[in-house]
Amino acid sequence: MPSSHLGERIVLASNNAGKVREINQLLTEQKIEVVPQSAFDIAEVDETGLTFVENAILKARNAAHHSGLPAIADDSGIEVDYLMGAPGIRSARYAGDGCTDEENNQKLLAALAGVPQAQRTARFLCLMVYLRHEFDPTPIICQGSWEGSILTAPQGENGFGYDPLFWVAEAGCSSAQLSPAEKNRMSHRGQALRLLLAALSD
Repeated sequence: MPSSHLGERIVLASNNAGKVREINQLLTEQKIEVVPQSAFDIAEVDETGLTFVENAILKARNAAHHSGLPAIADDSGIEVDYLMGAPGIRSARYAGDGCTDEENNQKLLAALAGVPQAQRTARFLCLMVYLRHEFDPTPIICQGSWEGSILTAPQGENGFGYDPLFWVAEAGCSSAQLSPAEKNRMSHRGQALRLLLAALSD
């Protein structure tokens, strides 16, 4: 493995506009050119893994295969303790394939209807992987976790996904009420990406 991966051109294995925006914001100070897989007309791969890390590796291998570039991919979601970890790896499809963020949020609110705030603890998880090439047998794997709880109604207009329902106690607001810089500093994705950048700089 090279002593440093900085300065590389890397494909980002996501067509999720929110993820692409957040990861590019986090990489603005790095000498890494991140190209979304949409630039290569790469379709999303079926997420058939049983864990976040399996799905992230599937996505990264697919992007590396079709682009010929090193790949970064993440699989992330929200775990609600009262729901035994659901939505978990099905976070993006909680309300069904092709569902909207609002539909996912409404299903989560319905599942937690009447549940006291003290029992609404949750966390965002992000598993991020880096593959040097399609057949890389030793991917770099980094994990970030962001603790919070689920509100009873959406608050805020920023972010995407479950951000309007995720209460961040240390900030005194929802994730969707944080500025992009504040969210990147605290979030699960920001944590995972900083760990990945540190590994790539070694």
